[in-house]
Amino acid sequence: MDWEAFKKHQPFAGEKKPSMLRRRVGHDYESRRIYLITMTVEGRRPLLGTLVGNADALDGSPEAPRIEPSPLGWEVQRCWFSIHEHYPEVEVLALQLMPDHLHGILFVTQQMEQHLGIVLKGFKTGCNQAYRSSMPQQCCSKVNEKGTGFLFARNYNDHILEGKGELDRWRAYLSDNPRRLAVRRAHPDYFRVRFGVSIGSQNYAAIGNRFLLQHPEKIQVQCSRSLTDEQVAATVERMLAKARSGAILVSPAISKGEQMVMRAALDARLPLIFLTPWGFNDFSRPGHQYYEACAEGRFLILAPWEHQNQRIPLTREMCLQLNTMTENICAHNSITAV
Repeated sequence: MDWEAFKKHQPFAGEKKPSMLRRRVGHDYESRRIYLITMTVEGRRPLLGTLVGNADALDGSPEAPRIEPSPLGWEVQRCWFSIHEHYPEVEVLALQLMPDHLHGILFVTQQMEQHLGIVLKGFKTGCNQAYRSSMPQQCCSKVNEKGTGFLFARNYNDHILEGKGELDRWRAYLSDNPRRLAVRRAHPDYFRVRFGVSIGSQNYAAIGNRFLLQHPEKIQVQCSRSLTDEQVAATVERMLAKARSGAILVSPAISKGEQMVMRAALDARLPLIFLTPWGFNDFSRPGHQYYEACAEGRFLILAPWEHQNQRIPLTREMCLQLNTMTENICAHNSITAV
């Protein structure tokens, strides 16, 4: 949908609800771009494969976590890599099957006559045929008036790769997905979103080790933007020394200095509570850089505000609120709804 059509229909659209399935308004989905595509199995059933391996195994070892595709998963994989045969202008760059969803990267190398959605509709059609051939009719989770089942849930998520190095980062993210799933299964409570965690008068959504909040010594990390590089370095060392002595560092990581303290604490494997302005939904997960810290119980992410579809710029008022929340967290040793 272009901007003109979007503005025309916006007054009748009702309240905008959080969704990972919304297309980018005004984007030409027939143009030359690279897309990360995510599709989920209807009902999130683990039909595409099985996770095997050990979460603690080294990369490249026989025990490293991986997905063994089911017969249906192999067919889905075949359909994905055959996209180029049907649409020569679309190159398949990557695919990572997971038990109940898939991630794939497609490169539209030149202007297409068809919308990207038509390409993915054709892929889904092939997958549906394989699904109906492999599954008993009573197992189909969604049946239309003709009695045919659908493998994937309606619609899909797309992310347009734009920044320098983003393709390499997303390739690495896809290949690391089985390991992250293994880590979550080994430590499920640290990766489950908990809503309604109350600290004083403020409610938060939380991912990670919530019992860090009960530690008797929590220290706020607050660094002025006016600090010199030498002052920031001294602050980092001072905060790490406190953490090594048993304190829990608490920070929204707004300024450069605060971000450097947070990164240094993570690298040193020290406990940390991080306030994020970006809310969680039921399927939220910690960023891949936080996985190990969450799995080891030394990291907690708190989100004071609701999940939004788009990240809005931080305002001065929001920064001040986050700093006040950080101060209150350090002052409280009791929490509810843990």
